Amino acid sequence: MFKWFGIVNLSPATRVAAFAAQLRDGHLMASRCRACGTLSFPPRADCERCLSPEFEWVEISGRGTLVTWTRITAAPSGFEAYAPYTLGVIELEGGGRAMAWLGASLQEANVRVGMALRLVPRLHEEMEEIHLDYTLEAPAVTAAAPLEPAGVARATEGSRTP
Repeated sequence: MFKWFGIVNLSPATRVAAFAAQLRDGHLMASRCRACGTLSFPPRADCERCLSPEFEWVEISGRGTLVTWTRITAAPSGFEAYAPYTLGVIELEGGGRAMAWLGASLQEANVRVGMALRLVPRLHEEMEEIHLDYTLEAPAVTAAAPLEPAGVARATEGSRTP
């Protein structure tokens, strides 16, 4: 299932593969360690705190606070067609961090570290290489806007996301 993210996982099987299926259905899932209770997002097969392999799935709201953001103008290999684009890192309520594209509900000029945001799953049935991802959106947004064709302006003039 991780091939839906555009990069095939090198391991033939993973205990957190259900994450992709849940994301496809619009659910953000974290893993919670059954031994110590640590919540991890993205989910981890082994607890980062106590290394226990026993975990349970927990749906999270995606609400959090913007930690940092950047505008990419010189994109890495494979992302040149999307430049310029803007990425942010969100500290999630309850634990974990995620890096994601700034979504259509945000204007780059209004983005500030510390602002409340929401991580929202996005499904791309029209794309062969990337089927699932998530965007950072205004807190009231519960569904990410559909993908726009490459070259179409997004939340800020000239920015594009895959």
